[in-house]
Amino acid sequence: MKKSTIKNTILCVTLLVLASCGSKRAIIQDSTITHQASAQQPTTGVQKITFLQKVSDHQVYAKNIVGNMTFTLKAGNKDDISVPGSIHMRKDVVIRLQLSMPLIGSEVGRLEFTPTYVLVVDRIHKQYVKADYHELDFLQQNGLNFYSLQALFWNQLLLPGAQKVSEGDLEKFDVNAHVGGDLLPVTLTHNNMHYQWDANRTTGRIVSAIIKYVSKDHGVSTLNWKYNDFKAVGTKMFPASQTFDFTTTASKKIQKMEVTIEMNGVRTDSDWDPETSVSNKYKKVEPKDVLGKLLSM
Repeated sequence: MKKSTIKNTILCVTLLVLASCGSKRAIIQDSTITHQASAQQPTTGVQKITFLQKVSDHQVYAKNIVGNMTFTLKAGNKDDISVPGSIHMRKDVVIRLQLSMPLIGSEVGRLEFTPTYVLVVDRIHKQYVKADYHELDFLQQNGLNFYSLQALFWNQLLLPGAQKVSEGDLEKFDVNAHVGGDLLPVTLTHNNMHYQWDANRTTGRIVSAIIKYVSKDHGVSTLNWKYNDFKAVGTKMFPASQTFDFTTTASKKIQKMEVTIEMNGVRTDSDWDPETSVSNKYKKVEPKDVLGKLLSM
């Protein structure tokens, strides 16, 4: 695979994650959570809380999720790009995606989220971005922070601006138990953003999540997240296959991109360093410079 293709893959996945956060322009401070009105017969409080507890209880107990993966990117009308790599996640500490050169196996790029900073490492060109969230307007001015992304990767409910969803927070969500089929929609409205998780009626397992932002000024932006190939992790199940795509009408440059992560297996190894050290031989570049490169692709 050509280095230019690998470079574009690194840039595109970064753009997908950052754009899915930044285009929404939903300020998380001084905001309120409202219930989504349902045109169907309302679900009783007991029904709602009982089901939401089942959904919440489905989350894995493990502190670490680790595995080798195949990373596939679909961007616009371009050919699909697939590269090997790995994913390392430690609860409340880090989400790390590492991309490798096919056959050779050496790492070519790394995307890392922590509660305090975002790190993007381009090993081909020996440059990196490390920035606090307050330095990134396209992350700061939205309702998706590290803990929101963590909930999506870990197949859980999320509450904008909160580190986790407590049992007392469950009443902030709505459930329509009167729809037909195997899935029940769990919904939440936050300013101009609408969240929906589709969960199995029997098990409470989340199989998809949709986050939509609607604005007269910025159009409609939608992040879809789908979960498949659930593997046992202790007594719980974790999705070894995740596909997320971002579409927007806010930009003429970015219309749709899709990423699929297929893990070869799901492990709970803890013997790995959650913090990336970048060599002093690497050049640090400004976040706006990287964003400019991404948007010019």
